[in-house]
Amino acid sequence: MSVLPLRFAERVVAWQQRHGRHHLPWQGTREPYRVWLSEIMLQQTQVSTVLDYYPRFLARFPAVDDLAAAPLDDVLALWSGLGYYSRARNLHRCAIEVMDRFGGHFPATAEQLQTLPGIGRSTAAAIAAFCFGERAAILDGNVKRVLTRTLGYGADLSVAANERALWARAEDLLPTAQLHEAMPRYTQGLMDLGATVCLTRSPDCVACPVGEVCVARREGQPERYPVKTRKIKRSSESLWLLWARNDEGAVWLERRPTPGVWAGLFCLPVFDERAALEAALPQDAHAGLEDLTAFPHVLTHKDLYLHPVRARVDASPRAGRPGDWFTPAQWPSLGLPAPVRKLLAAA
Repeated sequence: MSVLPLRFAERVVAWQQRHGRHHLPWQGTREPYRVWLSEIMLQQTQVSTVLDYYPRFLARFPAVDDLAAAPLDDVLALWSGLGYYSRARNLHRCAIEVMDRFGGHFPATAEQLQTLPGIGRSTAAAIAAFCFGERAAILDGNVKRVLTRTLGYGADLSVAANERALWARAEDLLPTAQLHEAMPRYTQGLMDLGATVCLTRSPDCVACPVGEVCVARREGQPERYPVKTRKIKRSSESLWLLWARNDEGAVWLERRPTPGVWAGLFCLPVFDERAALEAALPQDAHAGLEDLTAFPHVLTHKDLYLHPVRARVDASPRAGRPGDWFTPAQWPSLGLPAPVRKLLAAA
């Protein structure tokens, strides 16, 4: 493993200033609330998707106190379609704790930020670096790729000790001077390199500011890094969705249990098999059941195959369940899973 020159951070900072991304709406601010919101939204979500949601969130919740005071259902409704809904629940809990524990001001250190719901080590470091110039290392997926390739770090990152060692190397490479200005640009520079230059496949090594000292480039095998042997196996599951409507055109929606798929969201009743769906309905509703075209919905580690079944019913299809009838004017404001929202919107 090579030892990088001390100018590694300087190269990243200079490159970001000239060639990095500067157009994103959460850039150019040191306001912790806005930086935090963007960092949470960007977790495992493409920038192009977040660009649609970020301004809508700020319009509805312009400050942390607005978010803390809002009902969770309002937050989930705005989050609908972004996926990973635990992020939205933690977002709301975090806003409340910022108000209760810190008087409405985000703490200024990565160590304290990590005590808040939904903020892990890398996210805390990003907020502390961007907003307060703290010398703290980030290590998200893109940055792991940049650093392991540059360092020639071939240890298996599925082993916790190896990932801790990479954290230590990342901290060694941080800027050491003018941190208030250097840390935000360095942190953004690493993110930009991973997103636009040091790509998973076919990286643009010629355009890389640290290409001269990159071990992976010298070896001619950048795609060997990072090494992570433990893979999470994908699974699949078939679910039947009961699309029950009454004579007024209202649809029956239930709140999903926590934990589980779509936890905390309102949803069409979900069943593991069609027979269970039929059993939940009165006998006189069986003749009018309409099976719609099944379709897939991809989650992080699972493929769902959804089978919508439409029914006209007069009474609540599942008495005693935490659900209610919602009219076409009401359900759009609820937090709904993306595939359910699309189904209802297409009706």
